[in-house]
Amino acid sequence: MDRSQDGPGLTVIAVAQLAITVGEPEVNRQAAAGAVAEAAATGARLVVLPELCDSGYVFGNVARQAAAEALGLASPAADSVTLRHWRSLADAHQLVIVGGFCELGADGRLYNSAAVVDASGTRAVYRKVHLWDSEKLVFTPGDAPPPVVDLTFGRVALMICYDLEFPEWVRLAALDGADLVAAPVNWPAYSWPAGERPAEVIKAQAAAATNGVFVAVADRCQIERGVSWISGSVIVGPDGYPLDGPVLADRPAVLTAACDLTRARDKRLAGDNDLLGDRRPELYAGVSEVDLTRAT
Repeated sequence: MDRSQDGPGLTVIAVAQLAITVGEPEVNRQAAAGAVAEAAATGARLVVLPELCDSGYVFGNVARQAAAEALGLASPAADSVTLRHWRSLADAHQLVIVGGFCELGADGRLYNSAAVVDASGTRAVYRKVHLWDSEKLVFTPGDAPPPVVDLTFGRVALMICYDLEFPEWVRLAALDGADLVAAPVNWPAYSWPAGERPAEVIKAQAAAATNGVFVAVADRCQIERGVSWISGSVIVGPDGYPLDGPVLADRPAVLTAACDLTRARDKRLAGDNDLLGDRRPELYAGVSEVDLTRAT
């Protein structure tokens, strides 16, 4: 849906749902290039691509094989063909790209990472902190909070997939001044009740509403080694309602929405209420404390 003509002072945000093939980085980069060009034609200033969109996601079926395959597809952020490709695309189309890539750290470890890239180069790299399921057998979790990058059109925070489901993590980005949370994801498919939406989409909507921020989720499609996907790409406004999507169909798609990102800077609600101002952080200390008695 092209909303690029909705009015002045708006920024067109796009998410690209891609068909990704594990072990075919050049094919995947070309798919991303096509989606970026399509988004640029609508006037998009920011395009979000899926998680691990250069390498694919479903690596070998045992830990050692999976790690070896991922290692063969990974590269350092400073020498990444994918990030150089995104910089070229960002320069050609005068926009910003956020996407996931397979990173080989200077420490020799593998990271499920994402980057913010514009025509000047890589503005930020984030390593996924909350690893999902068998990712723990391949990747090392990151240890830094989600970066918030000050771009010409707004402040964009970066996190990956499962990160989005931790309320504390999204709140960190909101407290750090994020207008929009860009989230590359690979949401594995499952069944949900008729008439409902997948819980992951609902959580993205809740994250937007409870923090008063825009949330842009780029999911993927195409069965990969027997794994299918929710294909739930969606752009959500700060009131928690979708501006475009969710797709919920196994096909490539480019969603766009013209967003007034400054809306995210006003946390006031109806009446004398404020999403951030009404917090009582002195009472929340237990949320971040490790309580081993609860974990057992």
